Amino acid sequence: MRTAMLDDAFSHHVWATRRLIGACAELSPKQLETSVPGTYGSIVETLRHLVDTDAWYAYRLNGEPSRFLSAEAFGFSELHAAMEGAATAWSRVLATDPDPGALVVGIADDGTEVYWPTSIRVAQALHHGTDHRSQICTALTTIGVVPPAIDVWDFAEQDGRLATVPSPAP
Repeated sequence: MRTAMLDDAFSHHVWATRRLIGACAELSPKQLETSVPGTYGSIVETLRHLVDTDAWYAYRLNGEPSRFLSAEAFGFSELHAAMEGAATAWSRVLATDPDPGALVVGIADDGTEVYWPTSIRVAQALHHGTDHRSQICTALTTIGVVPPAIDVWDFAEQDGRLATVPSPAP
């Protein structure tokens, strides 16, 4: 796998999630319970699911134990810390230059074994994050909160890797 490209993809993934966590930390408990039809659940449930699942995906690829957050232990500092841990876990995964075709086994709730190529697991982790961040941003807009700028262009600009050159005067 080309880790440099994936490093950027996962750096954005973690940055965008942490930025969204920060924005949601400013919400009231009532706002955090906002749910929009067609999305995973409330803002807080979706955020917790996003962070927990990200840790689980990284765990499946690197064998390190993940720290799942229970509903009782939910807090924004824990979510920030979990995503910081995710950044480290994803860096370790990518540093091993995993074989894209290597199979990763998962066990379904009913005991069924499921096998995915590593490349599919990596793609799913990125897709999952993008999908749920989008759902949270949709929920934010329904309560009149402007979501934070979290797309890849925003990440590149914040990271100093997006340059604009004004067009010459006519």
